[in-house]
Amino acid sequence: MSNQPYEGRREAYDPYQQPGAHQEPQQGADWPQHTQQWEGQTWETQAHAPVQEADPAYLPPQGYQTYGESQGYGGGAGAALPPEAPADPWNPAGAPVGDGGTLPEGAGGEEAAYGPATVTGQSRVTDAQRARAEGRSPIIEPGIQPAALTALLALLLSGAAAIGQYALVVPLVLLQAVTAAGWFRLNGMWPARQGIALAFLGAVAADVALLVAGRENAPAAILGTLGVWVLLTLVLQLRSHADPDTRMYGLMATVVSAALAIVAAGHLAAEPDAVTVGAAAVAVAILVRALPMPTAASVAVALLAAAGAGYAVGGMTDLGSQGALLGLGAGVCALIGHRVASYDYPSRFVHFTAGVALPLAAAAPAVYLLGRVLG
Repeated sequence: MSNQPYEGRREAYDPYQQPGAHQEPQQGADWPQHTQQWEGQTWETQAHAPVQEADPAYLPPQGYQTYGESQGYGGGAGAALPPEAPADPWNPAGAPVGDGGTLPEGAGGEEAAYGPATVTGQSRVTDAQRARAEGRSPIIEPGIQPAALTALLALLLSGAAAIGQYALVVPLVLLQAVTAAGWFRLNGMWPARQGIALAFLGAVAADVALLVAGRENAPAAILGTLGVWVLLTLVLQLRSHADPDTRMYGLMATVVSAALAIVAAGHLAAEPDAVTVGAAAVAVAILVRALPMPTAASVAVALLAAAGAGYAVGGMTDLGSQGALLGLGAGVCALIGHRVASYDYPSRFVHFTAGVALPLAAAAPAVYLLGRVLG
């Protein structure tokens, strides 16, 4: 008869199927009534390998969900992603994710814009996409340098208009060339040499038509040139072998670029005094708009400055005090062009083309119409 209270011994459940690892101790007649204090090596040290502290370099970064937890199996901090699990393309640097699943500002640095190398390629996260994900505005306005170039070009237009119509052609052609190039770059179409050349040729054709027809026939010359160029653009796009979406996108970009460059010829069609006052007002408005102020205050101060510049320069011409109204209208159109050039994280090249030319090109219709009404 054995000393055990039951025949045979039961082994404790061992999930790893290690025989003899979990055996209940035998009970005998001299079984101590107090808890036994084990001395020396226990069965745990013999059945299991010693636990070593995990190297922090091999632990997954904080903020990642382990593979077991993502599959609903639980898992601890040491559970790493399997080799086939792709990294997060929006957070390749392993930066902690804040509320709403967005990255905190400045997380990841410059290298966080790129993910790991893959067979299919990894698309770059643009600054505009990151700004939208973080809840920030993707709008960056042209700085003081593009504003200074706009003011310089506006002053050239203002001074050339006082000299004569043929002198005004020189800065106007420069304005039209920069407008055509800037609009294509603003829409992400670069290089687009054929479209830029087509839009610029339309602007030159409008200038020639104005010089031949005279200011009294300016609407017919500008609208006629615009109609011919829209038809020419349609014909060229129909001959393209690109897919329909690409052709439609190229058609719209070319038509708008040509329209802006041709409409800028309104400076050549307007009265010289109106061009002098309007260009000066645009120069002052854009410089004031570039100053570091809140947006609402900056717009209000820029419009007041444009009206003041129009009043001051108008006093030197036949417009007189009515130059304030013309300067205000030109300033409103210039700020609209300035805002369009600020769209969706534009590049530095956009700021120095569209950011320079669009305020003056957009102000041309106001200069022509208000000059005719007030003159």
